[in-house]
Amino acid sequence: MPLPLLTILALVPLVGSLVLFLVKGQAGRLIGYGIALTTAVLGVLAVVLQAQGVPLAEEVAWIPQIGAHYALDLDGMGAILVLMTVILVPVVLLAEWRVGETPGARWSGTAFMALALMLQSFALFVFMASDILLFYVAFEATLIPTYFLIGGFGGPKRSAAALKFLLYSLAGGLVMLVAVAGVYAVTAAAGSPSFLIGDLVGAEMSTTTARWLFAGFFFAFAVKAPMAGLHTWLPDAAEQSTPGTSTLLVGVLDKIGTFGMLKICLTAFPEASQWATPVILVWAIVSVLYGAFMAFGATDLLRLVSYTSVSHFGFMVFGIFALTTQSISGSIFYMFNHGLSTAALFLVVGFMIRRRGSQHIDAFGGVQKVAPVLAGVLLMSGLSALALPGMGSFVSEFLVMAGAWQRFPVYTVVITLGMVLAAVYVLRMYKTTMTGPVTEQVATHVTHDLSAREKAVVAPLLILLIVFGFVPKPVLALADETAMETMAIVGVEDPAPQVKEGNR
Repeated sequence: MPLPLLTILALVPLVGSLVLFLVKGQAGRLIGYGIALTTAVLGVLAVVLQAQGVPLAEEVAWIPQIGAHYALDLDGMGAILVLMTVILVPVVLLAEWRVGETPGARWSGTAFMALALMLQSFALFVFMASDILLFYVAFEATLIPTYFLIGGFGGPKRSAAALKFLLYSLAGGLVMLVAVAGVYAVTAAAGSPSFLIGDLVGAEMSTTTARWLFAGFFFAFAVKAPMAGLHTWLPDAAEQSTPGTSTLLVGVLDKIGTFGMLKICLTAFPEASQWATPVILVWAIVSVLYGAFMAFGATDLLRLVSYTSVSHFGFMVFGIFALTTQSISGSIFYMFNHGLSTAALFLVVGFMIRRRGSQHIDAFGGVQKVAPVLAGVLLMSGLSALALPGMGSFVSEFLVMAGAWQRFPVYTVVITLGMVLAAVYVLRMYKTTMTGPVTEQVATHVTHDLSAREKAVVAPLLILLIVFGFVPKPVLALADETAMETMAIVGVEDPAPQVKEGNR
């Protein structure tokens, strides 16, 4: 490439965010949205070029003394998550167009845009980094805008929620830092210090060392993912954040966890990954069922959506460590579809909350009679979350289950309970809020249906979910590329198909 496209792609939103701290008002909003759209065009261009096999890799010595490189590249999984990120940010900015305009707001709407663009920039660096030290720096940098997005906007307990998010994330990051230092020690001992992920593939290290380094990275990613037991920061953050912030948090930031498990844990420490698989699979099943049961019992709309994500991330982790080409490919596709479906669910729930003035599920009732379009969008978003056939989420969940069945049929049977519970908690939430007689409070507060801007927010998300439900091949081709490479590195082959004697 004559131009460093990947660097330009990641820096455009960062430079734009700095500009927005100086420009206020409507002009700032328009500039911010223009930057988000420009980033989306660059992101789509990069993904198309990657799919066509055009070399996009960039590598420059950063700190030669320790073997650190400024190295960016775009594999199939990275391309999918870059595409998801550049789609979600413009959608979120449009959904939160009026944020900061309420009386007494401490931060302006342009500040929200600036922080969202900054988060996008750091996330793009993470998804494209092929050097572990660069990955770590960008990984930690995402905490800065996220902390202020949670603490600067949202509910009355937003400061406490932001602090809890920061403490959990810093704990995971500190453990990862020790693992990053361990990578340097291992490569330096071999005579050539390097943080390049490619150099770690096949690097000689003792079994014990590899397992400890794997555990360090995996812990940080399990906090981010988030897996049950390390997840408690998420419901608080989602409940106290704006719906747009929650979308960025779960739709983009948390994908770094599952991305890192595939990009670093399985690639750099294949033996340790197989060693840890039995425990991780059980942990993933617990996450699926725990998140589903907590969503079923949730009384707050935003907490409910956050718990559904705990359950869905369990499915992704389960597919990754089931170690079949199909399950890994399904998990990568799951990351993409979950970003779209969770965004739709968070944002339409946000539209409901702004009308009613309450996040409590029981504060609603009969909304479909006064706002039928809103009710229809909520139903479609909910159906995508429960993986209705015909939507992209169904394809990804089916691939995870079908791939895992080849190697772990008993575990797969157990985890299907999470799919059943998803249907229960989604339809129960819809029934409580949308059906039945119109309550007095709903009749008073929900006086209008979705506006043109709100329809423009959710329409592209639902359209993409349906399109990729029927035509998943463009994204699956990228996911398959990473899945096959990962399986080759880990050194595991797909189980041979079982054929009964009578069917031969």
